[in-house]
Amino acid sequence: ALHTVKPPRRAAGRPRAATPADRPILLDWWRAFGIEALGDTEPDETQVAQNVDRKLSEAAGGIALWEDEGQPVSAVGFGSPTPTGIRIGPVYTPPEQRGRGYASALTAHVSAEQLAAGRRFCFLYTNLANPTSNKIYADIGYERVCDSVEYTFS
Repeated sequence: ALHTVKPPRRAAGRPRAATPADRPILLDWWRAFGIEALGDTEPDETQVAQNVDRKLSEAAGGIALWEDEGQPVSAVGFGSPTPTGIRIGPVYTPPEQRGRGYASALTAHVSAEQLAAGRRFCFLYTNLANPTSNKIYADIGYERVCDSVEYTFS
């Protein structure tokens, strides 16, 4: 959970809210996130589209993009609010754009916006096997609260 944002190093570019015009790239990135982070080798295209469309239209959530030289280079979703907090995620940067601070800057920006809007805290889920994302989140102020396990029945 995060209660105070520690600003990361400055990344080139700027944040902006995603719009329906961004849907094609968001579909690609949501699909790639599912494959990479969730091990979903055959993403359900209908489910991917529903997830993106829900985030784009969610009243208490949305998707933010980081743009560098006018091109989207990273995305952060947010939503599923509780009475005092909100979930951040997914966080995705295409492999060719990584290592430039985009995800750190955007996650910090979205988290700070949510705190400024009156949320007492932000929370996210992370894969403990991914030291890069864990370091990014800790560096901007997220603290480990608990472990969780996801079971999938088929």
